Amino acid sequence: MKKKIFACALVIAFAFIGVSSAEIISGPGVAVVEVEGGKIQGYIRDGIFTYHGVPYAEAEIFMPPAKLKSWDGIKLAFNYGPMSPQDINPESDMFPFHYYWPLWEGRNYAQSNNCQNLNIWTPGLDDKKRPVMVWLHGGGFEAGNSAAEDVYDGENLSRKGDVVVVSINHRLNVLGFLDLSAYGDEYKYSGNLGMLDIIAALEWIRDNIAKFGGDSNNITLFGQSGGGAKILALMAMPKAAGLFHKGIEQSGAVDLMGITFPEQKAARRVAELTLKNLNISPEKISELKNIPYSKLSEAANKAMAQAIKEGEKIYSWSPVKDGDLIPYDIGTDGFMEQVKNIPLIVGSTLNEWETVPLLVNMDKNQNDNKNFWDDSQVDEKLREKYGEKSDALVSAFLKAYPHKKKADSLYVEFWLRGGALRILNAKAAQKGAPVYSYVFSWETPVMGGYAMSYHCSELPFVFNNIALSEKATGGGKRAQALADKISQAWIDFARTGNPGWEAYTPDKGATMIFDDEPSIMYNHDQELLRLLMTQK
Repeated sequence: MKKKIFACALVIAFAFIGVSSAEIISGPGVAVVEVEGGKIQGYIRDGIFTYHGVPYAEAEIFMPPAKLKSWDGIKLAFNYGPMSPQDINPESDMFPFHYYWPLWEGRNYAQSNNCQNLNIWTPGLDDKKRPVMVWLHGGGFEAGNSAAEDVYDGENLSRKGDVVVVSINHRLNVLGFLDLSAYGDEYKYSGNLGMLDIIAALEWIRDNIAKFGGDSNNITLFGQSGGGAKILALMAMPKAAGLFHKGIEQSGAVDLMGITFPEQKAARRVAELTLKNLNISPEKISELKNIPYSKLSEAANKAMAQAIKEGEKIYSWSPVKDGDLIPYDIGTDGFMEQVKNIPLIVGSTLNEWETVPLLVNMDKNQNDNKNFWDDSQVDEKLREKYGEKSDALVSAFLKAYPHKKKADSLYVEFWLRGGALRILNAKAAQKGAPVYSYVFSWETPVMGGYAMSYHCSELPFVFNNIALSEKATGGGKRAQALADKISQAWIDFARTGNPGWEAYTPDKGATMIFDDEPSIMYNHDQELLRLLMTQK
């Protein structure tokens, strides 16, 4: 009987972990920790204690997160928990591309408003007080989850750096950011529920992470795209003061999402139109809680589009500048005093969204891309895109990135790089903790090299997960060599507040260029950005 039970345990373990040569230790009494609410049980994989789907709060729809109710016995933390409800529709403009691009295999889980759960990887359940690195996933404030991609797995990063890695699920889109505050005090904070979930998670980490060998006084947030924007939002929230001590913002400095936030007037208009689309009167606002998510999402997304068409300054689902939880913008009004002493890394990839249109047509673009064009074809495409400025722009690009070639200038990105510079300059102006700049310019060689340094391309390197992303990176020693350097820089920053390169100042503009041979450059792309911005 005992043998049968053990065999079943192995089957279950491999079902959620995936077949590999790793050593898995699990069973009665293994990796059991008592946390707020009760006891949880994880497993040990190659020496790393691992916990998935750990609840940190619970919540009713459109209500702030509440403290967990206690449970009896031991709660298994083997499987990833539910993610926030979202539209799994690759044809939607709201849908993140990496779910349907062939090189990334997105993962989805059960959906629930009670998605307040997190995942933990740690080398030991001791009192070593390791740095804690908290990952905030991308997908804007609309989609994604804490385990959406294989590369979000924190095991390798935890092992390499002797750090505790945590990733968080929280409410998104209409469930996390529909501002119903005009319809009663109980909905006062409904426009920022997704952020309140994250704050609840950070409070749970503060109160419980010592049980996992972590230091509650050394917590670093790192996040990409929407995850980076979430870090900026937290920096604008007095309620988040003291809950984290460093931040790494990757490709997330976007107007009306990270740098600035929509005014409450615009957010309330979206809510008003949502009710109209559902034929719900303000007097019957409570009926909104009973609307199925798919119908609610359809009505709210339609309302968002209607509000934008009316001229409301709102970009997409995002936190709301309500004058209370979020009193003002980051990067335009400056940084709050509460984050003056928080070191920050801010960066982007060289190509970001410029190559995203190529990603969904791999069959064609693997044979027809900048690596296959001759000089006359490149010149023609440059004239088509940049007109009479093409020569000046190419010259400025090659000065900024001398390791690149002329054709690469067709895809240089300036939107997120420009946003990053706004944040860098605002943070440097505080004259407090240092801020560090980077650009990730490494090009993936897969499928003819057509994807280049696309949005999300740095993630396997940050998590030291090249082996989990061979279809996206090509794998091998070249990619791993850069991953060794980038993941170590992120670990060093989490431990000391210094990633190993010179801090950014507006006069010198020191920026780390991450490529096969990383190097520091100074105010390298000022002229290039000026030309690109005037071109657009």
